[in-house]
Amino acid sequence: MALLFGELKRASATPISTSIADTASGCVSTASVASDARTATSKVNPTAVIMRGPDRSDSHPPSGAITIIVTTTPGTGIDLLARTVSQKLIERWSTGVAVENRFGASGNIGAEAVARATPDGYTLLMAPTTFLTNTTVNKGLSFDPVKSFTPVSLLATGTLAFVVSTTTPANAVKEFVAMAKAKPNAFNYASTGNGSLQHLAFELFKQEAGIEVTHVPYKSNGPAYNDLVGNRVNTMITTINSSVPYIKGGKMKLLAVLDNERSPLHPAVPTMRESGFPGLNVNPWNAMMGPAGLPADVLRKLNGEVDAILKLADVKDLLDKQGLDPVGGPPSRLGDLLRSEQQRWQKVVDTAGIKAD
Repeated sequence: MALLFGELKRASATPISTSIADTASGCVSTASVASDARTATSKVNPTAVIMRGPDRSDSHPPSGAITIIVTTTPGTGIDLLARTVSQKLIERWSTGVAVENRFGASGNIGAEAVARATPDGYTLLMAPTTFLTNTTVNKGLSFDPVKSFTPVSLLATGTLAFVVSTTTPANAVKEFVAMAKAKPNAFNYASTGNGSLQHLAFELFKQEAGIEVTHVPYKSNGPAYNDLVGNRVNTMITTINSSVPYIKGGKMKLLAVLDNERSPLHPAVPTMRESGFPGLNVNPWNAMMGPAGLPADVLRKLNGEVDAILKLADVKDLLDKQGLDPVGGPPSRLGDLLRSEQQRWQKVVDTAGIKAD
C-alpha cells in the first residue's frame, strides 16, 4: 500500500501492449500486461481497459494495478469520466490503472465487488446516483451504500429536466398538475427503470403535487425517449443534457428544471421551485468510493489527486460536454451527501410503497 501511495514523481504515460483472451464462460477475460520489470496478470471483464505508466528506477512500483470498477455500461457519462480519471492518474503516478465495467443487476454486482475488496486503495468504485437509489428499493443486498464504503470524492453533479410529449396539453408544471388531479392515473410517465433516480424523482413530484400518474419503466433513455417522442407516454424526468436535441427539435417540451438555478442551456425555463415545488431540487451525481476502512493516508492521497484532476481544463471541458459540473472537495462532502440522499429516497420509496421488480 505504501509503495503505491507514497510521494511519487510525476511522469508522462506510455501505453503498453495488452492482450485479452476470452475465457470459456465469455464473462471474464485475462489481461496480461508486460513491463520491463515484470508481467502482471489481472482478471477483468471484456470491457476492461488496463494501462500503466513507464517503469521507474527511483521508486518501487506497486504490486498490482489499481482497478476502478464502473457500475454502468461502456460509453456512459460515468464510464467516460472513469477513463479520463484513470488516464490522469497514470500521468501523475506512473502506475497501472484498469477500468472495469460491472453493470449487472443495476450496478449492484460492481458495488458488491468493491464493498468486499481489501481496503488498500487498489480497488475503487465510480458510480452514479442510481447506485444509491437502487438500494432503497432492493432489500437484502449484501452492502449498504453508506456503511460499506469509504467516500473518496464527489466528482460531479448534473441537472434534471421535467419534459412532456408534444401532444400533452400542458405548457407549465402547474398546468400538468391540474390535468393530473382532474384525471387520476389518466397520464403516465417514463423512467429508466424501477429504483432509478428518474423513477424516484417523479415519485417525489407526485407526493409533492398530490397527483397519481402511472409509472412505465424502461431499461434506458433510448426506448423511453422513443415512446415520449411517439406520444405513447406523456412525461418523464430526465437529464437535461440528453434531452436537449429533442427539445430543440420540437419533439418534446421542457417545462422546468429540478435545480436551484435555471439552466444556461434554457434560461427562459423556470426551476421547479419557481413553478411552486421547492422540494423538487434533485441533482444527479457521480462519485468515487473505496471499500469501508480505507486508511487515512490512502484516502488523503486519493482525494487530493482526484481533486487536482477535476480542476484540469480538459477534464472540465469533458464534464461540460456531458452537462456536468465538477465538484471535488473533502471526502466528508460526499459522505454527507450519501447519508442525506439515503434518508431522502428511502422516505420516498416507503411512502410510495415501491417494491423491487
